[in-house]
Amino acid sequence: MRLLNYLFFRAGCAEALAFYEACGLGRVVELHRHAGKEEEMQPDSTVPVLHARFEGPRLAFCASDNDDAEPMRGSAHLLLIEDAERAATLFAALAAGGTVTTPLGPQSWSRLYGKLTDRFGVQWMVNLDDGAAGKDPDRPRGDFRSA
Repeated sequence: MRLLNYLFFRAGCAEALAFYEACGLGRVVELHRHAGKEEEMQPDSTVPVLHARFEGPRLAFCASDNDDAEPMRGSAHLLLIEDAERAATLFAALAAGGTVTTPLGPQSWSRLYGKLTDRFGVQWMVNLDDGAAGKDPDRPRGDFRSA
């Protein structure tokens, strides 16, 4: 079994996915629009996204435009990052135009953790997963199959 988050945007799904790509999270690997085949993979089209799949290194989610989508609350994407510089860079990129709710900084479980809501309403948590603050140094980092 595999769990993939599915993000519903009232509008602006394609713009959000382009933003996530510019942040360095990955890229759109599948895109279907509410129009015919000739419109589907055109990133600058204004036709709403019917279904998209976004993938990056150890990251995948789906997304679409849905005019009755509710605000994104009660859930967040948690990014476990093993490099402090990468964590800080990604946090700053995702925060551009959004709202930082927990500034990136030390916590009891991590040397770096921060939480934000991006300009599209998606909540992100960035956590440095280098094992330095963990209680069990032998536990594989970022591997929840053994948790």
